[in-house]
Amino acid sequence: MSSSDRDLEGSDDSRRKIIIGAAVIAALFIAIIFYFLMRASSGGNVDPTLEGALRPGSTEFDQNIAKVYLDPPEADEAKRALGDIVMNLQTTVRNFTGRTINGLEVRASVVDGEGKPVKQRTVVVIPAKQAELQPNGTMLVVVRLDGMKDTDHRANIKMEITGLKFK
Repeated sequence: MSSSDRDLEGSDDSRRKIIIGAAVIAALFIAIIFYFLMRASSGGNVDPTLEGALRPGSTEFDQNIAKVYLDPPEADEAKRALGDIVMNLQTTVRNFTGRTINGLEVRASVVDGEGKPVKQRTVVVIPAKQAELQPNGTMLVVVRLDGMKDTDHRANIKMEITGLKFK
């Protein structure tokens, strides 16, 4: 084998190492960008609020909330590829007020052993999911909570009505 053949083999090896190195650096760069984009998109969520709703503490809310029942909530959880835990909390809302509900806001939370929220989210269910809830009607409410870690102490789940509007 001549020295020029060895030089060609050596240059092929060095080119291969450069290409592999560049591919690894590009993959790391893309992974870092993806990580920061995922963190930025999940960090600044603001829960929606139901405008003009009756709130806890108001006389009309307190009179009617006892007639809007929430079944005990149920939850399922799954671990995502990103490493966080996602929980879906669900309950059935039952309207026994004798009036049509055209606005409903529900807060779902996962709490620790002391009752402090680990993760919570408020959603506007009516009119976002359906237009209204008739008297003696029922509807399923599902709220997704994501971004929890394995180390979070998840002792219980809660769902409560935080806003009501009547037709």
